[in-house]
Amino acid sequence: MSSSRSSDPRFLTHHALRIKGFAKVETLADMTALDGAEIESHLGQMATAELAMFREARALWQLTPQGKAAHPELLAADLGGVDLGGLQSHYHGFLELNTAFKTLCGDWQLRDGAPNDHSDAAYDKKVIGRLVDLNAEAQPVVSAMAAVLGRLTPYAPRLDATCRLVQDGQQNMFTGVMCGSFHDVWMELHEDLILTQGIDRSAEGSF
Repeated sequence: MSSSRSSDPRFLTHHALRIKGFAKVETLADMTALDGAEIESHLGQMATAELAMFREARALWQLTPQGKAAHPELLAADLGGVDLGGLQSHYHGFLELNTAFKTLCGDWQLRDGAPNDHSDAAYDKKVIGRLVDLNAEAQPVVSAMAAVLGRLTPYAPRLDATCRLVQDGQQNMFTGVMCGSFHDVWMELHEDLILTQGIDRSAEGSF
């Protein structure tokens, strides 16, 4: 059953920054499906309230300690009235896919125990084919979770889009860091699900 209400856009910005730790405006816009100008307005308000700060050297925003401390209460308000039982029933399927994805990332980064220099096109093609299969399995799981909690909706199309970029030859979009890769989006989704459900990541043993 779909969530009957939408998340407050200001919360979406705060929550996305909590997930990423450090992020540019365009990254937050991609995560939240909000307009960049709206994101900048939210960040300006958060900076005035000493909830966020801007790192000029790399054009990155981050939450202040006060911003991190404020997040749990804001998250609880966002989840008010949402039955997380429906989310949890699909989360187990996500964790199974997460285990497979970790293996897949290792196989992309290493070949025969050495760093993969991507000179073996046949090998890379097989690994990319497995990514395509994993994405296809993940799509209904992620969409089902988004039907429970509407703010999860951007993840499925983002995973699909990055998967296509890998297929089109953009190798960094597989496991690249801080570039909007499939790995980046997957890790954001996992962190979002952990925060949303109040899960202790170390206790769960999933990284």
